[in-house]
Amino acid sequence: MTRATITALGQRGEGIVEIDGRRVYVPFTLAGEEVELTVDGERGMLNSVLTPSPERAEPACRYFGTCGGCALQHVSPRDYAAFKRGLVEAALRHAGIETPVGQLVDARGAGRRRATLHARKSGAGYMQARSHDLLNIASCPILVPPLQQEAPRLARLLHAVAGDCDVGFTATATGLDVAVTTPRKLKPEKLVPLAQRPRLARLSLNGDLVLQTRAPAVKMGKALVALPIGSFLQATEAAEEALAGLVIAGLGTAKTVADLFCGVGPFALRIAENAKVFVADSDKPAIAALQKAINHTQGLKPVTAVARDLFRDPLAPVELEPYDAIVFDPPRAGAEAQAREIARSKVKTVIAVSCEPRTFARDAAILITGGYRLESVTPVDQFAWSTHVELVGAFRR
Repeated sequence: MTRATITALGQRGEGIVEIDGRRVYVPFTLAGEEVELTVDGERGMLNSVLTPSPERAEPACRYFGTCGGCALQHVSPRDYAAFKRGLVEAALRHAGIETPVGQLVDARGAGRRRATLHARKSGAGYMQARSHDLLNIASCPILVPPLQQEAPRLARLLHAVAGDCDVGFTATATGLDVAVTTPRKLKPEKLVPLAQRPRLARLSLNGDLVLQTRAPAVKMGKALVALPIGSFLQATEAAEEALAGLVIAGLGTAKTVADLFCGVGPFALRIAENAKVFVADSDKPAIAALQKAINHTQGLKPVTAVARDLFRDPLAPVELEPYDAIVFDPPRAGAEAQAREIARSKVKTVIAVSCEPRTFARDAAILITGGYRLESVTPVDQFAWSTHVELVGAFRR
């Protein structure tokens, strides 16, 4: 065993200490703490905290430290907010961008409405920290109340029928959407009895519908959107509202807007209350769901929805010319190809939403080189006690 003092907190939420001239990363520790650890290469396993930091907080979950789902429950609220804001600052600094980063917006709300649990013979839950071994849990406090205990319980029931599987849960306004993924060949009808549970709206197996009692749906602005199987949805309802609010504030008085990588329309449906909107995404079921929501919602400005792969076929400057503003919210890989086309355009306002600060910074550098100014950056926290952070950046030409 080794005694050492933690010097800083790394970007993965692990304490950093130098031992024999090399960095060692120790989970669940804080800067300034004297700890006892076991060293294995650049990894350190915490044995005990000898001198706790005054910023150490009491974990909210009994599984913290064993479960691999949360990394930061031991961090005080003040340092937690600074850490997440720092992730964005570091990404921008690395890309050579000097723009002040706003205060972290707490958008954890009532908890995550989406989760994927692993179901195995040993139980149901998440993988243990730094391990491929399952941690069997009775409940999860970071989830919305309808999922906290029901998700582990239902995952165990599904394992009894489906064997080893992963189970995705989404809590919607009309009930639970449950998606089972397994490599086993399984007759869907074996799952039907489990689909009769009162709060279950839909059950699917490997992307195919097993049974639906009512369409899982979520409210987006004035619209009610029926979710396709496997569609993307912000992890918390509060984050969707916060991100949409920042997007709309950034758009100002824009009357024509292009919403790219639009998904099922969390921004488009709200923007359309005041502006004409063109939307595009490669996810055809998402576009179909968005179009259906548009058709059944009164009081919206015209919305044009198309299925288009913006990675391979980004909108060119001539196609962007009709719009006062652009919104783009790509997956973690970012929107490099589309950003290059936007940088060549004359569109005055661009609002970028991202779940990965590093790819945001790369795309931001492209826009800045093309003549845009990064006016503001706001980090948004929806993944409680994780090392992930969302952000919204507003660019003006």
